[in-house]
Amino acid sequence: MSKLRITEIFYSLQGETDTVGLPTVFVRLTGCPLRCNYCDTEYAFKGGQMMNIEAILAKVASYQPRYVTVTGGEPLAQPNCHSLLTALCDRDYGVSLETSGAFSISKVDKRVIKIVDFKTPASNEVQQNLYQNIAYLLPNDQVKFVICNNDDYDWAKQQIVLHRLAEKCKILFSPSHDQYSPTVLAEQILADNLPVRLQIQLHKYLWGDVAGK
Repeated sequence: MSKLRITEIFYSLQGETDTVGLPTVFVRLTGCPLRCNYCDTEYAFKGGQMMNIEAILAKVASYQPRYVTVTGGEPLAQPNCHSLLTALCDRDYGVSLETSGAFSISKVDKRVIKIVDFKTPASNEVQQNLYQNIAYLLPNDQVKFVICNNDDYDWAKQQIVLHRLAEKCKILFSPSHDQYSPTVLAEQILADNLPVRLQIQLHKYLWGDVAGK
């Protein structure tokens, strides 16, 4: 039976993406090969417990959710993540996947909304971006750029044009918490009339940096 290493499964409000504010179950997988300088889930790099997919599904179902987000760490670092995503979709949840963009999304179930976090230069992991993933983006998918400084902002703008991202999917600009002013970012987006959605991390405004929220 397929198993995955799980850091936590919890019920909270979605803090990001275009379903922000909606009650959601989060399935956080353990492990990530990236080390972004703004990472707020370092506790998911190691540890966790092995769970089979049926046990994960049972835990998810106990919250009676409408939406489920599979996150990490980097969930696609565990090959059995694909089976979990399909199983969740088969149970008629609205399913999203939060991934770094460093692993191929080509085999992700097409019913899953993919949130691909392309790494900006200041993340220190820009070299990990797998740009071939752009070919597999669908209209309801989302590309996220975490903006740490003005250079990141300019770089992200270039990527939108270079890859014609606004024609392929939704685009999210998120200020790195405590690194870049959300007000400044909002003003830049308005001044440049960008085809993007500003997102702040709602959960941090509600609960701070408390894990499992």
